[in-house]
Amino acid sequence: MAVTSRRVARVVPLAPAVVLLALFMLGPVVWSFYGSFTNAALTGPAALNPEWIGFDNYVALVGDPDFPKSLWLTVVFVFLSAVVGQNVMGIALAGMMRSAVRPVRSITSTVVVAAWVLPEIVAAFAAYAFFHSEGTLNSLLAGIGVQGPDWLYSTPMLAVIVANIWRGTAFSMMVYSAALAEVPPELTEAAQLDGANGWQRLTWVTLPVIRRSISTNLMLTTLQTLSVFTLIYVMTGGGPGTDSSTLPILAYQEAFKFAQVGYGTAIATVMIIVGGIFSVIYIRALRPEVD
Repeated sequence: MAVTSRRVARVVPLAPAVVLLALFMLGPVVWSFYGSFTNAALTGPAALNPEWIGFDNYVALVGDPDFPKSLWLTVVFVFLSAVVGQNVMGIALAGMMRSAVRPVRSITSTVVVAAWVLPEIVAAFAAYAFFHSEGTLNSLLAGIGVQGPDWLYSTPMLAVIVANIWRGTAFSMMVYSAALAEVPPELTEAAQLDGANGWQRLTWVTLPVIRRSISTNLMLTTLQTLSVFTLIYVMTGGGPGTDSSTLPILAYQEAFKFAQVGYGTAIATVMIIVGGIFSVIYIRALRPEVD
């Protein structure tokens, strides 16, 4: 009885938070999942009385030539800008700042964090102005006699990947700065005395010690990047054509441009599944450390 009372005493204070999470987080997910099995639309009879159509939206996705392309572009965007770009840049900046003098650390952290704290729409317009055919990048190239291309037209995915790395690296840098501060200095000193060079100390000492922070940061940056919409929409609108149309862009266009809300919701459901797959992979990577 005493054990049961203690358990109840622990659960009751958490009940309001659980209810709110279920209402505002789980509720929309469940409703979105249900909507993907209907023909809900913004106009016409389906807007007033959407009908249950089963897996028709998902069957249509399989036959839609734009869907596999958007799925592939989403994987490329997430992998290059989050898994590789933000994490590599974040740990590199965190490592360099540990050995830099204080003024350099202050300036670097201010410049990097500024991109992260900017409102997303402002950061998107700044990136658009930088990569535009008459923007900052081509003006700098023209100063050294190089004629730059129209980046947003010729290499739209490269432009949005670099922009997302620029915007999101600050978070990874702060995570890895905290993680590196927890690495026992005697471990690296012992490895140095044993003749290990800088790369070997990083590979065999530092990275294994902070592997839990790496897995956690990978999961957070991956899920955040998977849902990036404003940055891509402002910079390229998913174009030219569908050359930078990731799943969030495709879902928006189908739901609000073509008024097929049920079909767009099916695409959003696929995004949830993709995010769940990434989460399971990272959680399994963390499990030995948790156990």
